[in-house]
Amino acid sequence: MRLSFRNIVSCFLLSALSAAGPLVLAQQRQPAKMKASAIQVMMIQSEKVTLPAEFQVSLYEQLIDQLQQKSIFSRVYRDGDRTAASVPDLITLQCTVEKFKEGSEKTRQVTTVAGATSITLRCRFSDQSGTSLLEREITGNVRFFGGNLKATYDFAKKAASVAEESFSSSK
Repeated sequence: MRLSFRNIVSCFLLSALSAAGPLVLAQQRQPAKMKASAIQVMMIQSEKVTLPAEFQVSLYEQLIDQLQQKSIFSRVYRDGDRTAASVPDLITLQCTVEKFKEGSEKTRQVTTVAGATSITLRCRFSDQSGTSLLEREITGNVRFFGGNLKATYDFAKKAASVAEESFSSSK
């Protein structure tokens, strides 16, 4: 068997890559999820942007519904629920509207490219002492088909996914 320079280099690269494999995998690991058995969702705040009442209510209800469907937390409390204060590892979710663009359902039906509705909220997850655990800007959209309120559903799904990626139940 004759060894060529190309074969030697190939063997060297292959052994170097196989040795570095576990290091690459270790760097790709996600941070440990924070433990929380319950979440309290505060009313949606809209100080900078004028938000129609139907959007504000829909955002809140869709968010609670999506968090309950994901079953991340053993309990989802509403704003003002006094029983939430007795939960030892409760986290609070406060969302504030940053941007809002109400599109046109008619324009979307006719063109399917114009008339998009978009809503961006800053979501802050905090512990009982008020310390911020996670803060993200999440956008909900409806671009092609569907009513304008579908943007609230899109936002709620994304916010629940962020909670699922970041928190785990302490059951």
